[in-house]
Amino acid sequence: MSEETARAYYEAIDAGDYDAFADLLAPGTVHRRPDRTIEGRETLVEFMQEGRPNKNTSHETKRIYDGGEGVAVEGRLLDSDEEPMFEFVDTFSFEGERIAEIRTYTR
Repeated sequence: MSEETARAYYEAIDAGDYDAFADLLAPGTVHRRPDRTIEGRETLVEFMQEGRPNKNTSHETKRIYDGGEGVAVEGRLLDSDEEPMFEFVDTFSFEGERIAEIRTYTR
């Protein structure tokens, strides 16, 4: 289920389906990014919906590692022309079926 949830996370962001995105997150979700930490489901949904520097992007996942207690995803963020912007690794931890914490590493 964790791998499926991680895939659904990117699909919801890329589709702009913020209701589906919110449903994947635990109320106290924390997203730790290189540039900031975002705390709380509502705050993270608002950031993805309104605060991202570039919303015309998509996620290309290359590998997903499911460790049972958490998931790591390697991928690339692509711009609207499908050109790579940067590579990332996201790690996910879960609270039941929902995402509790995301840590993003970029290069």
